[in-house]
Amino acid sequence: MAEILVSGKQFHLRNPRVSYVFELVGDGIPAHVYLGRRLESLRSPVSQLFCGGQDEDYFHNTLALEKLPQEYPTFGHGDLRQGALDIEDAAGGNVLDLKYLDHEVVKGKPALPGLPASFDLTGESKTLSLRLRDEKLGLTVTLLYTVFEDCDIIARSVSVRNDGAAPVRLNRVMSASVDFEDSDYSLITLSGAWARERMIDCRKLVCGLQGADSARGASSAQRSPFMALTRKGTDEDDGEAIGFALVYSGNFRASCEVCMFGMTRAQIGLNDYQFSWLLNPGETFQAPEAVIAYSREGLSGMSRAFHRLVSSHIVRGAYARERRPLLLNNWEATTFRFDEEKLLKIARKGKEAGLEMFVLDDGWFGHRDDDHSSLGDWTEYRRKLPGGLSGLSAKIHAMGLKFGLWFEPEMVSPDSALYRAHPDWCLHQKDRVRTEARWQLTLDLSRQDVCDYIENAVASILSRAEIDYVKWDMNRDMSPVGSALLPKERQRETAHRYMLGLYRVLENLTSRFPRVLFESCASGGNRFDLGMMYYMPQAWCSDNTDAGSRCKIQYGTSLVFPQSTMGAHVSHAPNYQTGRWSPLKTRADVAMCGTYGYEMDLNTMTEEEFAQTVRDVSYVKSLRDTLLYGDLYRLSSPFESDLTAWMTVGKGEAVVTAVRMSARPNSRWQRLRLKGLNEKADYLVEELSLTLSGAELMRYGLPLDFPAGDYQSLRFTLKKQ
Repeated sequence: MAEILVSGKQFHLRNPRVSYVFELVGDGIPAHVYLGRRLESLRSPVSQLFCGGQDEDYFHNTLALEKLPQEYPTFGHGDLRQGALDIEDAAGGNVLDLKYLDHEVVKGKPALPGLPASFDLTGESKTLSLRLRDEKLGLTVTLLYTVFEDCDIIARSVSVRNDGAAPVRLNRVMSASVDFEDSDYSLITLSGAWARERMIDCRKLVCGLQGADSARGASSAQRSPFMALTRKGTDEDDGEAIGFALVYSGNFRASCEVCMFGMTRAQIGLNDYQFSWLLNPGETFQAPEAVIAYSREGLSGMSRAFHRLVSSHIVRGAYARERRPLLLNNWEATTFRFDEEKLLKIARKGKEAGLEMFVLDDGWFGHRDDDHSSLGDWTEYRRKLPGGLSGLSAKIHAMGLKFGLWFEPEMVSPDSALYRAHPDWCLHQKDRVRTEARWQLTLDLSRQDVCDYIENAVASILSRAEIDYVKWDMNRDMSPVGSALLPKERQRETAHRYMLGLYRVLENLTSRFPRVLFESCASGGNRFDLGMMYYMPQAWCSDNTDAGSRCKIQYGTSLVFPQSTMGAHVSHAPNYQTGRWSPLKTRADVAMCGTYGYEMDLNTMTEEEFAQTVRDVSYVKSLRDTLLYGDLYRLSSPFESDLTAWMTVGKGEAVVTAVRMSARPNSRWQRLRLKGLNEKADYLVEELSLTLSGAELMRYGLPLDFPAGDYQSLRFTLKKQ
């Protein structure tokens, strides 16, 4: 049961496994006390340690705040570390003196206005609203804490209200800040680039500031809005791990600061670089939500907490737990060079293989024969599609397939009717060059008229053609960032206002078309974050579909996200992104750890390859509930060895996959120890015609005898007896 216990000045949030404790010290400063395994009670020494024998002016007359572990610290009032909130008042001052005002405990999880956030349909969660106030400025800060009953997550968010008489400028607003009493941690972040997203980085904390951030206008492939702290000796299955993730898709900062006393301040929230927000009297600023996962079962336990949060408290709508259609996308088969006849031929072969949906990618609109034109002109290219989308969709549906469509609604081509009519609708700065990337500019979604245009253009297509799936792409970073409508004192609000506009558009479209499956894509996995998952239950992991690369990409992604969110497809070999050849079986086995599909023309396959594809599609259909929604266990890391292995455990069955990257001459078979099984139950390993107990499989393991050659895979199906 989720509980929030308030005793005197102490606040204790807990569920059956985790406790989070803070208390008020001095004259109302919230001090962090504990984050860890569940406690029945805690007689906290914080007040005595920091205030024993002192009056309430102790913190005002010394620099003692620098030694105090705080819940929401500010700079300029005795604490010289990075503050969670930084302001500039009408006189140019930056001092804040936030003190406890009042609190309220409510059942359930409130929504955040204008922003995606976790939710609780069961009503079993509890939320604490704690208000702090700077009386001199009339600034009220509300800290929200939610504890869930069914996952080891603490959700935190912050709103700032100006109840004073003068404007206040917000220069930094962190969504969560946690002070730890020591720095004996390693820091894990996810970094990368296009085609190699979410690579795992791990290093020891050192004195000073370290972490990850993005100022690219998106959560980005270069950095992910996530970090984890792990104790010495923590591995996949044992030891303490604390994960932080942001429910947001734009610029962010996740940082740890180790001070001279060896304390660690962990913070996550909006990136304060190039950010400010003018808060007038009577106005409120709502920051995005942060979620904190705690595990005593290593990184695996942390991931299970995040996966449960995503599946039960982030993903909404019809496809939250529904089977996802197995799809065939035409992009790598045709790029821009297609007509209706070619598309129908590809779709028919997909239907013959047992696939369930055909997706038309880029090139169907305007006069788009390459990526130099037509973004923003969302009308059918009649030379390619003489019957329009409605005609093509009807023919695809007549085959017994669903029909999906690619969009890139946030962009505009300079060579487009939209740009010629509205050149001021793109992000730009006056009298500066409008920097193009991929021959396109970014529309200014901080503007209501632009948001209305995008929403109406997409809704018009979805209304007049039977479309079951939308792939929502975004293929460039934001630079320069500026809006023609915002005054000069608000220009640094543009990037965040853009995200608010995007979220408003997505909320309206997903509500209006609840049966359409939306998939997020941003140059591949450039915007793979909890904010987008609130509107779209899956995301394209990476434009890199090479099986070897995907082992690392999907492994890193799984630290936070379950396999049901990962778009993973089989593509051509040699691979278009790496030039690497890998067996068709390996490509399929790797893609099964995600929302399965194909990025190729199945007509180009040999008879043997097509027969293999029919078997693979049938296999995924027979086990897709386990593959998509089973508990995911990582067995061997591609960042640590030549072997990548994982398994998903469902109700009465499990699927185990292992991939060996490089062939080894004169080698022998390996043993792979499994996880997540019932020790006392027996399991039939179908591929080996062998029945073993869960204890045997987890302690002794399965034999791995790979075929000769690089990038070979093995797959095992376990059925509980």
